[in-house]
Amino acid sequence: MKRVYFDHAAATPVDSRVREAMLPFFSERFGNPQSIYSEGAQAKEALDLSRGQVAQLLNAEPEEITFTASGSESNNLALKGIASARRDKGRHIVVSAIEHVSVLNTARTLGRNGFAVTEVGVDRLGLVDPAAVKAAIRKDTILVSVMAASIEVGTMQPAAEIGRVCREAGVVFHSDAAAAAGAVPIDVRAMNVDCLTLVAQAFGGPKGAAALFVRKGLRLPSQIEGGNQENNRRAGSEDLPAIVGMGKAAELARAEMAARNAALAVLRDRLIRELPVRVPHVHLTGHPEQRLPGHVSFCIEFVEGEGMLLFLDDAGISVASGSACTSKALKASHVLLAMGLPHSLAQGSLMLTLGPENTDEDVNRLLAALPGIVERLRAMSPLYAQFKKDPAAYQARLIQEKECHV
Repeated sequence: MKRVYFDHAAATPVDSRVREAMLPFFSERFGNPQSIYSEGAQAKEALDLSRGQVAQLLNAEPEEITFTASGSESNNLALKGIASARRDKGRHIVVSAIEHVSVLNTARTLGRNGFAVTEVGVDRLGLVDPAAVKAAIRKDTILVSVMAASIEVGTMQPAAEIGRVCREAGVVFHSDAAAAAGAVPIDVRAMNVDCLTLVAQAFGGPKGAAALFVRKGLRLPSQIEGGNQENNRRAGSEDLPAIVGMGKAAELARAEMAARNAALAVLRDRLIRELPVRVPHVHLTGHPEQRLPGHVSFCIEFVEGEGMLLFLDDAGISVASGSACTSKALKASHVLLAMGLPHSLAQGSLMLTLGPENTDEDVNRLLAALPGIVERLRAMSPLYAQFKKDPAAYQARLIQEKECHV
């Protein structure tokens, strides 16, 4: 039986057209873009073309695109580079509480090295309030980093409003758009953003290819010492096959986004509508409308996400629980806890991220398999036993958990 893949947030299959574009650069077009002879000139031409393709996806200029090897690297380069360049102007950084760990951990490292870090909270739908960002900015604030959309709950942030707040305050604004770029329209001019992270594997490109948009005129020192590649922002020979793949994937995403998203939204809305009917005690997480077109996330009471993942895997269905980088950790998601969910409920996280190959039949498979899996897990759950015996006591426990986290 064909497997069903519902974890496109972790990785997407490389589009066949992207793979075809990459293949020559593993063999006959193997030159180094930094070389001045013919093979190098061919490679440089391909590098420039890819830079332009990625720039067009964002309404940016080609020279504003710096290629990296991952979204985590782009986030590190943005935060550490801006902190290094602007430390004489101030040493205060603002991030949201639901950022990817590559932002949060980088900010905390800077916090141990002389910078002050403020984490702005979110509401129960995972939204960052621009007014809260404005209130957090101080005279010594040099950087604000708020994601464009949550990879975990799908909520799209009011990034343009946050960018406007930063622009008015003279503060650099970085946005991690790893979940959004290539999935929804991104215009760096309209967003008022100074730096923006994007990754190829989120939109049909290869792993190991990512980029950082850096607004023209913004100083950003390299965090990898060496040569002068990538406009002196990222030393090391460019991974040309991966970059060519990212460029082609960006071109395809830009051309096909509207049609793809219309189809994904239909499947997404069907899951949001029908899954709670099939499984009782299910809670949608994230914003019900203002969310990524292929993103569905729930918390299912009285079970743990890991158990659901393993049983669904046995049924030939791949899903996720929490963000891709933390799904192996047996602890509640920091994103869900920041949204105010009790710890025990947050552990029942189920995240479904759809791709262009998914169909109605895939949705049918999940809807048929999940109720029995949840029922089996709940039969082993002491929390479910407590709920059936004394619902009031169980609700009191949830309230206590929330208060303890706060």
